[in-house]
Amino acid sequence: MQSEPRDTGDEFWARVAAEGAPLVDPDPDDPAYRRVTFVLRDEPGEPPYDGVLALVHTVTDKDRHAGDLTPHLMERRPGGWSRGYRLRADHRASYQLYPVRGAVPGTRRADWLRVLDGALPDPLGTGPRLPARDGRHPSTVLALPEAPAQPYAERRADVPRGRTVRAEVAGRRIDVHLPAGHRADAGPYPVLVLLDGEMWGEVLSFGDTLDNLTAEGLIPPTVALLVHTMGPGRPADLSCNPDFVDLLADRILPWAAAEHRATADPARTVIAGQSAGGLTAAFAAFRRPARFGNALSQSGSFWWPDGTEFDSGGEWLTRRFAATERGGARFWIEVGLQEWMLLTQNRHLRDVLTARGYDLAYREFNGGHDYACWRGGLADGLVHLLGGSARR
Repeated sequence: MQSEPRDTGDEFWARVAAEGAPLVDPDPDDPAYRRVTFVLRDEPGEPPYDGVLALVHTVTDKDRHAGDLTPHLMERRPGGWSRGYRLRADHRASYQLYPVRGAVPGTRRADWLRVLDGALPDPLGTGPRLPARDGRHPSTVLALPEAPAQPYAERRADVPRGRTVRAEVAGRRIDVHLPAGHRADAGPYPVLVLLDGEMWGEVLSFGDTLDNLTAEGLIPPTVALLVHTMGPGRPADLSCNPDFVDLLADRILPWAAAEHRATADPARTVIAGQSAGGLTAAFAAFRRPARFGNALSQSGSFWWPDGTEFDSGGEWLTRRFAATERGGARFWIEVGLQEWMLLTQNRHLRDVLTARGYDLAYREFNGGHDYACWRGGLADGLVHLLGGSARR
C-alpha cells in the first residue's frame, strides 16, 4: 500500500513568501466576506514555540473579556503556525502576534498587560505599521479590499510641511501644529482642539495628515492644538467635566488666538476625540456651543457613567441632549461595528441628536476601538466639518 505524501508545508510557505501575510482568500459562501489566515514561521535554530496568540484588535479583546482566548490560538502546522478568520471584506484592524513560551496566558488584566507588552508586529505582514507608545511594539495594519481608503494618513514628499511647536498653557502640555505658510499677521485661522494630543502628535504624526488635507484644498490652513490628556488625570478630565471644558474654552483657545491667530468663531472651531475623548468632544459642544461649534467624536464612551446599557444612571450625556433644546453645534460621530460595548450607545445618541434636529453626520465603520481606523475617520470628519470653509 502506498503511503500518503508527507505535508512539509513547503507549498504553503512558498505562497506566504510570494504574497506576504496574512493570506486573503475569497469566502466560498459569501462574496462579501474573505477568509483571512494569519501565520508565523518557526525561528530557525530556535526551540519551537509552545503556542502563538493572534491579537486582532477588538476581535480578540471581545473573547478576552469573555474569558476565552481559544479562538485566537494558532494551530501547529509544518514549519510554523496559522489561524484563519472569516471577516467582512471592508474590515480594517491593527494586529499583533504573541509567541507563547510555557503556559498560555490568562485573561485577567495583569496577564493581558504582559501580553500587550510582549506582542510583536507581523514579521511577514504586508500592511503598514502602526506605532505604539509606552515602549510597546508597533502593530501591523490589515485592510481588506473594501475597507474605506485612507489616502491622507502617510507623509507625502511633495507636500508643503507645517511645523509643530510645543507649549504649556494653564498647566497643560500642548503640541501646536501650524500649517505651512502660517503667518502671525494673517488669519484668523480655523482651529482644531484634538484630545490625547501626545498620541496624535508624538506617535502618529497626525500633522502629516493635516498637511496633506491642506495641500489638496480639502480643509483650510488650520491651527491644531494637540492637548495632552493621557496622564493620570485623564479619567477626571474626559468624563463630562465642566471645569476641563471651560479651561479649553476660556484659557487655551484665547491663548491660541493671541499667540497663533486661531479663530474665535465657533463655526470654524472643531473639538475632536476618541473613546472618552469622543464623549468629551460631544460634551464640549453641549456645554459651550458658542465656543465649540463642531464636535468630532470617534467611538465615544457614551455609556458614561454607568456601563449597564439600560441603567437609569447610564448614558448621561445622551439624556441631557434629549431633555434640552437644540443648540447650534454640528456633529460628526462614528463608531466601529466591532465595538460591542459602544455601538448601541452611539446609536442612541445618533437617534436623539437626529430627533432634536442637530446637523449630524453619522457613520459606522467595520473595525474596532483602533487608531488604525480612527486616523482615517479623523481626516474624513475634518473634511466634513471644515471643508466648506476650504472651498469658500
